[in-house]
Amino acid sequence: MHFAEKIAWDDSLLPFQLEQADIRGRFVRLDGVLNRILDQHNYPEPVARLLAEAVVLTALIGQTIGFKAKLSLQIRGNGPIRLIATDYFAPESEDEAGKIRAYASFDTARINTAEPFSQLGQGMFAVLIDQGSGQVPYQGITPLAAGSLANCAETYFAQSEQLPTRFALSIAKGKSWRAAGLVLQHMPKASALKVVAQPADPELDAENWNRATMMLATVEQDEMIGPKISPTELIFRLFHEDAPRVFAPQPLRFGCTCSQEKVRQSLSIYSAKDIATMTTDAGTLTADCQFCGAHYVLDPATVGKDV
Repeated sequence: MHFAEKIAWDDSLLPFQLEQADIRGRFVRLDGVLNRILDQHNYPEPVARLLAEAVVLTALIGQTIGFKAKLSLQIRGNGPIRLIATDYFAPESEDEAGKIRAYASFDTARINTAEPFSQLGQGMFAVLIDQGSGQVPYQGITPLAAGSLANCAETYFAQSEQLPTRFALSIAKGKSWRAAGLVLQHMPKASALKVVAQPADPELDAENWNRATMMLATVEQDEMIGPKISPTELIFRLFHEDAPRVFAPQPLRFGCTCSQEKVRQSLSIYSAKDIATMTTDAGTLTADCQFCGAHYVLDPATVGKDV
């Protein structure tokens, strides 16, 4: 793909590789997907901003898990922002879009104007990967530390996968929300992504990595969120010394997997007595999906483990 080529970059992710270094990367811009997520709830700005960061991280990390898999971030703290939950559903094939959903739980009375990450308090940053039926789910956990969700994600990769990783995130709010993210990962010499073979040279590896991360640190918010500069142009500006090669962009969409059948399954562990305590005065049982806002109304006599 030519670096000057213009395509609709919003809500898409662009994988790339630095041919002269053992480094791969991904760039994402989110607009409609992000606003679809944030419009589900009337989030205070610190909550919305932190949730937006988590959604960008989810897209950047999720692209690596392969077809038909699911990646989730669960960020839990004891502060005013109690929970951020995100899901990335990998496409079934190369022609389909990846799907993302997310929501946050928070204590309205305790939310303040402090830096959003600090309002998580103490807690954990967890990455969960489900490869599907017959596969053992994977879970990696790191403490909430180092001042940002991006730093937590970098710590996760360093500890759980031994991959040096650097993120740059940009979140902006005007008439609507926009967000972007860029990640670099230093891959092992045996990486299948490596195209140009180079002799093993730890000093050269370190020099390449340091140069790439230094250039990443120069990126500006306007360059990240666009629209004046395309992702391909930005990648070329930052990393032209290492011969960047871009791959086909992947579209991203909002997507939720909730259904009435899944609600029924979740209620199947409760007895008739338990179901009775959940029944409304109108004689129905209701459930709302925090991810997409779907509202389900059920007959109490048709759910529970006694059915």
